[in-house]
Amino acid sequence: MLQSDIELKLSSYDYHLPSELIAARPVAVRDQSRLLVYDRKTQMVTHTHFDQLSTYIPRGDLLVLNQSRVFPCRLIGHKSTGARYELFLLNPKGRRGERDGTTVVPAMIRSARRKRVGEQILLAQGGKAEILESRQDGTFLIEINQEPLLDYLNQVGQVPIPPYIRAGESDARDRSDYQTVYAKELGSVAAPTAGLHFTPSLLDSLKSKEIGCAAVTLHVGMGTFAPVTTTNITEHQMHQERFWIDQENLDKIMNVKRGIVAVGTTSLRVLESIARATNATNPDQLYATDIFIYPGQKINTTSGLITNFHLPKSTLLMLVSALIGRERCLELYQEAIKNNYRFFSYGDAMYIR
Repeated sequence: MLQSDIELKLSSYDYHLPSELIAARPVAVRDQSRLLVYDRKTQMVTHTHFDQLSTYIPRGDLLVLNQSRVFPCRLIGHKSTGARYELFLLNPKGRRGERDGTTVVPAMIRSARRKRVGEQILLAQGGKAEILESRQDGTFLIEINQEPLLDYLNQVGQVPIPPYIRAGESDARDRSDYQTVYAKELGSVAAPTAGLHFTPSLLDSLKSKEIGCAAVTLHVGMGTFAPVTTTNITEHQMHQERFWIDQENLDKIMNVKRGIVAVGTTSLRVLESIARATNATNPDQLYATDIFIYPGQKINTTSGLITNFHLPKSTLLMLVSALIGRERCLELYQEAIKNNYRFFSYGDAMYIR
């Protein structure tokens, strides 16, 4: 089998991770997480901590941060019969419903029962949701008797942590833990996790060393948790996510004289989407991207990537493999496992330079 054929097989991105290395909580101080630094030119691996990041980034480089903010989109409800429903709203605002005091919003619904149009779901504090429409992509259009919706979500909604963290059951701590310190634009259902390691003092340290920062916004959707199910990874259909960038930050990126370091796979996907599109350079305009980056594709926009350690067989692992090669990527993951790095959303980080 040719190497290129191996790289297109889903099974080629599998690895074994001891369950005790899945981080259930972040470290007490964000930038005290561990950092594996990999130098592509020298092949050298360095083990350090995230607060030392500025030591490894060249002066004059530009970090690109995703400033999207997670909203408490998870609602737990039940029918009058007692059947449990779990709702994941896909938009923090929705649109005003035809009935007074209601909001219409797209959502994913989990239930052991079949979901039918017209069904009503009872929510906390007098909330009620009615299923208006079942859509082809598996989502639903629902009407909630709350307006403005965001006020209600801030009262009773839960942060949608991934299912591999404490079985997806979030608590009050996650409202701050699962948010970057620079989060600004509300709209994500999952955190851009590479950014969770940054602290205000670390950002100041980077600035003092003339390492710049630019901000983009990509709202992470529920599709980020969707597994790849096709044997050939090229047949996988990525979900669409919304992104935009303002003029000031676009100018920073376009005029950078040194390297660009993407903070997280979401930032890298924005940069590559802009580079590959002919119409995605107008600032302040909302765009959608379903870009899927895997080995065989060339990444042209960045000199480095800061990212967490990702799930086996995930599109994020494939993206990292596109940057450094599948075999090398899996070797580095084994190195991290051997050294007891913590994995996934609340885990440690890797800086590829």
